[in-house]
Amino acid sequence: MTVAEPARSELRLALDAARSARRDGDIESAWHHLERAHILSQPWALAHVRVHAVMLSTAVEGRDVRETFGQVVRLVVAGPGSLSGRFPEGNSGRSRVSMFAPMPIPSDLQRILSDSR
Repeated sequence: MTVAEPARSELRLALDAARSARRDGDIESAWHHLERAHILSQPWALAHVRVHAVMLSTAVEGRDVRETFGQVVRLVVAGPGSLSGRFPEGNSGRSRVSMFAPMPIPSDLQRILSDSR
């Protein structure tokens, strides 16, 4: 299943913002945008895997061993988790949090996700 509007537009904006922040050397900001992209992508397998691939490349670029390892694991489980509907809603997708822990969804993203289902 493909990402529904308006989640698709917001996901694209978040990934573009992350890419721009990485290009500017602002890795902290890049991670912020990637976390938002992750929350938006969770219901859709291909988008979810794509976001984890970008997270993995960001971790490698930042030479963050813990984050790199965590993203490899998440890259493997992201697709099946989305396809089965078994993903922790709102989870940031980062390695510093449990990949099984649901987290609060920011209100703006909650509205977008509600409008996209």
